[in-house]
Amino acid sequence: MESLNPTWLQVDNESHMHSVPPGAESHFRVVIVSPVFERMSLLQRHRMVHAALGEEMRESIHALTIISQTPAEWESHPIARESPACRGGSVKQARSQVRQEPG
Repeated sequence: MESLNPTWLQVDNESHMHSVPPGAESHFRVVIVSPVFERMSLLQRHRMVHAALGEEMRESIHALTIISQTPAEWESHPIARESPACRGGSVKQARSQVRQEPG
């Protein structure tokens, strides 16, 4: 993250909100404020965060919510909203729930 030179960095482990094995740490939310993001699109910002995480993104992080802002954006309208609740379960559970709904 040093390459991003953040003025604010918040990392929240949200694994407990998802259907993961006990002790798994694979769902995270990052709020990052950096002057490096000036004149960058949201996609460019997210790619930069993914690149900074490197191997961790490829091997251990399953889900990542990224809120990326410039210092000016943060000052005028800080975004640190909560992530939505997990809709629950694994794919197998989701399929069985769909079958149970009247239709």
